[in-house]
Amino acid sequence: MTNFIPIFPLGIVVYPGEQLNLHIFEPRYKQLVSECIQHQKPFGIPAVIDKKVNEFGTLVEITAVEKQYDNGEMDIKTKGLRVFRILEIIREVPDKLYAGAIVNYPENHQRTSRNLQKQVLTAVRELHQILQVSKSFPRADEHLHAYDIAHHAGLSLQEEYELLHLFQELQRLEYLKRHLTKVIPMMMEMERLKDRVKLNGHFRNLSVDNF
Repeated sequence: MTNFIPIFPLGIVVYPGEQLNLHIFEPRYKQLVSECIQHQKPFGIPAVIDKKVNEFGTLVEITAVEKQYDNGEMDIKTKGLRVFRILEIIREVPDKLYAGAIVNYPENHQRTSRNLQKQVLTAVRELHQILQVSKSFPRADEHLHAYDIAHHAGLSLQEEYELLHLFQELQRLEYLKRHLTKVIPMMMEMERLKDRVKLNGHFRNLSVDNF
């Protein structure tokens, strides 16, 4: 299925199910959001990386208008619905300030492995412990998907985008597992290095027993 959607390109990756808060201030996006609210229609957020609008993005719906300002600016809450692929960008839409796109929606397979998901969650929490950060997830562990975990795994923007266009849950979990397997030893070594640096300049007992 293909259809036309208004687009709001942003330098972030949004995943299905994600809650995203936006402050709307540009005239073109004030128009876009106002029309989406009026007609109860979603809009698309394609990822912008290195100043380029990429092929894939996520369709989002507006779930609440938190605040409206006198100058027409808005604070809105949105939720990711599904991943789309851009077939053609329509830069000039009649009577509109914003651009749009002709898109389709690739099939997205949700079959998962509880064992693999548990491994990924354990690794993410190990990473958080190393970094001394505290993160919470929106649902109980057994109901979490790769999309729920991805922003917490220390991925770069490019890596988050690569995960966006993996269309099987098992592939997404494997991607996260490979990333965490690589990054955790690096972070542990960095923490050890920080500890060694902290010791530099302090008085230390360097004697060796039985020598």
